[in-house]
Amino acid sequence: MKVLIIGGVACGPKTAARLKRLCPDADITMIEKDKLVSYGSCGLPYYVEGVFPDIEELINTPAGVPRDAAFFDKTKGFKVLTQTEALSIDRKNKTVRVRYAQSGKEENSAYDKLVLATGGYSFRPPISGLDLKNVWFMTHPDHAESMKREIKAQGLKKAVLVGAGFINIEMAEALVRQGLDVTMIEMFDQIMPGVLDKDIAMFAAKHLKEKGVKLVLGEGVSGIEGKSSVEAVMTNKQRISADMVVVAVGTRPNDKLARDAGLMCMERGGIIVNAYGQTSDKDIYAGGDCALNHYMNGLMSGPLFVPLGSTANKHGRIIANHIAGLSTPFKGITCSGIVKAFAYAVGRTGIGEKQAKELGLDVETFTWAGPDMPHYMSESKPFIIKMIASRRDRKVIGVQLAGHSNCSKRLDVAASVISLGGTLDDLSDIDFGYAPPYSPPIDPIATCAQMLSNKLDGIAKGVCALEAKSLLDSGKAVFIDVRTSDEFETVTMPYENVIHIPLDELKKRVGELPKDKKILAYCKVSMRGYEAQRILNSLGFDNVRFIEGGIAGWPF
Repeated sequence: MKVLIIGGVACGPKTAARLKRLCPDADITMIEKDKLVSYGSCGLPYYVEGVFPDIEELINTPAGVPRDAAFFDKTKGFKVLTQTEALSIDRKNKTVRVRYAQSGKEENSAYDKLVLATGGYSFRPPISGLDLKNVWFMTHPDHAESMKREIKAQGLKKAVLVGAGFINIEMAEALVRQGLDVTMIEMFDQIMPGVLDKDIAMFAAKHLKEKGVKLVLGEGVSGIEGKSSVEAVMTNKQRISADMVVVAVGTRPNDKLARDAGLMCMERGGIIVNAYGQTSDKDIYAGGDCALNHYMNGLMSGPLFVPLGSTANKHGRIIANHIAGLSTPFKGITCSGIVKAFAYAVGRTGIGEKQAKELGLDVETFTWAGPDMPHYMSESKPFIIKMIASRRDRKVIGVQLAGHSNCSKRLDVAASVISLGGTLDDLSDIDFGYAPPYSPPIDPIATCAQMLSNKLDGIAKGVCALEAKSLLDSGKAVFIDVRTSDEFETVTMPYENVIHIPLDELKKRVGELPKDKKILAYCKVSMRGYEAQRILNSLGFDNVRFIEGGIAGWPF
């Protein structure tokens, strides 16, 4: 069996290595247009930051061996041709026209099975100045290496990041730690607009600003100015001085080969594949960033384009299995993603509240804030969880997190529950590993699920921070702080309509509360705020809510 794989970064090498293990006699050739194969592009910002000193670490194995053509030939048993470009596919004769960059020679390469792992490419926005010196698209080791070199050689000091997604969140930290002044511009009014709901985005953005990142939100970039190298970035509202720019405004699927060959692709981009990675031609497969996905459990219909290295590797395994005769369908994705933002982890899995409403789903949400371990542990740090569940069947359909903690643990638990179609009760009942250095007795993700259950049952009547602030600004509500006097003196909400009544004094001082406005109770994390809501409800106050997340989750 002759298998030809086009693309050598993530899905391609995974397909080849897995298939060679399953079918040792297969004749496998992987071709790659670039000179490098199998590099860890997700590590590029960390090289710029200085987390590791040698860019070769992104190409080497953990044992320090370069993953080059010789390595794959000797160790994995398949052939790799670098600087070899696939020009076209002849499906009738089952050949691919290839060109060798060094010689310029062209020839046809035959296949029994063809795998397209051509990846994606950085979107180039329609603005001027993208070809000026000191403009980078952070997708290749050469980009990271040249950036780090030029920062030092030219003494670059002012960086502007165009786009506020995963890559530029990481680049912001990298460049701040290199001593640069960093400004991040995003045309939407929040960071990570395609990933986070606005409330969680605001909470994360507050941390970025605390770390020195200047955020310019709700402004579109109209051009980059400079004679030969970058001098400034123009938005629709202002001119921002800069001597370097990083553009990261999204990835597009590299589907040209497939499209030219007549394979089914989405009009907006991306190769359509089935659960085994097969395209509309049964002998041609596609995986990684050039291919589309479907959402696990059918919550969202239609193909999804979510480019991630983790998914590309899963695609490679599924494709290899199917070629080898093992029918193991890919069940889909839940759009999980996480990013390190200085001391914060910021992540999401499943569907967000905004997305759920756009899909016409009837959902309820709850936002929890608190410590990642018991308060008596000195390493304890706060973080925030937002959970979205279906009102109809109480299934968890989305979770977003941000803050100091091992957020990835809670995110991965949530992704598992969503993948398996689990409910709030299922999540609450998970037998978490518990010890004080790792979590409170009830893990925060379980507590959030329990509170959302209480909300669905009409017991807990919480409002998110955005709604609370809107009610306060409109004059329709007052805040009631039910913390102790010492806590109130230490940290206070900076608003006029705040009444301080400690929880243990609430019943005897209830007459101080207005009956013509909404009462929004809160404390540090709003556990006492929730208890205040229950107490006031029992005393005949029906127009009472508590602010979810309390002061710890307040994003303003």
